[in-house]
Amino acid sequence: MTAIIEVQNLIKRFGYKQVLRKLDFSVDQGEFVGLLGANGAGKTTLLRILSSLSKPNYGKIRIGDYYLPNQAAHVRKQLGVVSHLPLLYGDLSAEENLTFYARMYGLINYRQRILEILELVGLSQRRNDLVRTFSRGMQQRLAIGRAILHDPDVLLLDEPHTGLDQDAANMLDNLLRKIARQGKTVVMTSHDFPRVAELATRFDILYKGRIFASKLASELPEHGLLAYYQNTIDEIERES
Repeated sequence: MTAIIEVQNLIKRFGYKQVLRKLDFSVDQGEFVGLLGANGAGKTTLLRILSSLSKPNYGKIRIGDYYLPNQAAHVRKQLGVVSHLPLLYGDLSAEENLTFYARMYGLINYRQRILEILELVGLSQRRNDLVRTFSRGMQQRLAIGRAILHDPDVLLLDEPHTGLDQDAANMLDNLLRKIARQGKTVVMTSHDFPRVAELATRFDILYKGRIFASKLASELPEHGLLAYYQNTIDEIERES
């Protein structure tokens, strides 16, 4: 299969601190990658670079047919991004927020699409309410709706279940399964091992700025994802 995301020799520094260390990472069209690692491993930094929100110090990055950072505008059209910040306007309603982004993406006849998205994320009844009146979970649901509004080929999710109650988390899981069945590509960071184990088709372990292990869901040992992760980290630390 042709990789839709390809990263080679990626380096990212913040001052004297090197966060990503000659990282190599590729994702095929239609894969759902669970990106695992401790806090500080570089997961959020990697997703910010892939989403063009941060620039690397060195390395080659291709998403689809375009390269970062020089072709960032083209790359953004292919991406849906859910980060720790919802990227929503509190003094606009849910519908007005989606209308703003629909126009920004250049969507035509977007009003029906907005209604579909609001129904999909369970916010139809709050469509006219200001976002600043929403709970954290409701804002996260709307952020997910914003991310998929333009039907992107690649979805980048940084701990998307944060702040969601159980019903909203289950809604997101069902939505991600639907997106995956459509052949979309998903990269998701998560500390919720049981949840990501149910969703992802591949698991990559990021440790101190590099991908040290990658395993297909079909190849996971019987003891499960969490044990595989812990055993891998223990092995890395023994050898380092």
